[in-house]
Amino acid sequence: MPFPEVKRVIYKKNPLDQVVCQLRFPPILKIDSEVPADFQDRLRSDYPNLSEASLFNVQVPKGVDASSIPLEFVKQMVQSSGNKNYEFSSEDGQWKVNLTRSFIALTANKYKRWEEFRDKLVGLLGKLVDIYSPAYYTRIGLRYIDVIRRSVLGLSDINWNDLLTPYILGVMGSPDVGNDVQSHESSYEINLSDEKSIVRMITKLVKAANDSEECFMIDSDFYNSNKIEISAAIEKLDYFNSRATRLIQWCITDRLHKAMEPQVI
Repeated sequence: MPFPEVKRVIYKKNPLDQVVCQLRFPPILKIDSEVPADFQDRLRSDYPNLSEASLFNVQVPKGVDASSIPLEFVKQMVQSSGNKNYEFSSEDGQWKVNLTRSFIALTANKYKRWEEFRDKLVGLLGKLVDIYSPAYYTRIGLRYIDVIRRSVLGLSDINWNDLLTPYILGVMGSPDVGNDVQSHESSYEINLSDEKSIVRMITKLVKAANDSEECFMIDSDFYNSNKIEISAAIEKLDYFNSRATRLIQWCITDRLHKAMEPQVI
């Protein structure tokens, strides 16, 4: 079983930068052809703000690496798909809902605990089913983006190899060259015990937006791309959440774990 079982905790100094849950379904043309007024009315008390955009596709010739194309040419190849993306957000901007013809997503920019996120998600999906009746989900994903910033933890002078496990650090953990590593990025896809579920994990050195402090990002996207019945979605997401708890503690050392001030639930 990937990632050993651990006690579930809530970190007082939570490194979570963002949590996103996206559920994809067979396209519902009604979402594009009619303004989702009923859906907005059902959300308005929690998500009073609305913005609307069109989804875009980049038309790249076959056999051409898009990353090798100059930016000015990429802009010329961008074409609108005509599909609408409706974004409903809370008054403080910490929560948002995105609705398109083929997916719904809930994003938390200030995540506290799974139960709060889950309750919002259950209510949201109930409204989706009542109004649009999706047949089933084609993909379910739950993504956690942790950004570990040493200064807020009182660990500014501590090396990464004292805070993160060797298999996460890779070459950064080397006593010979670790201090000279200027950039780091790794990507893994790991099978979970649940049938056909996967976590795509990206680890990367990043810079803080306000002062360019070197931070370490752990981006974990748990997903299942098989047909999933509407009634089974929350159970699947509960499973992903339990594995996310295991994953983050598997990535960090006891020193970092304690510095984030864990509180056992």
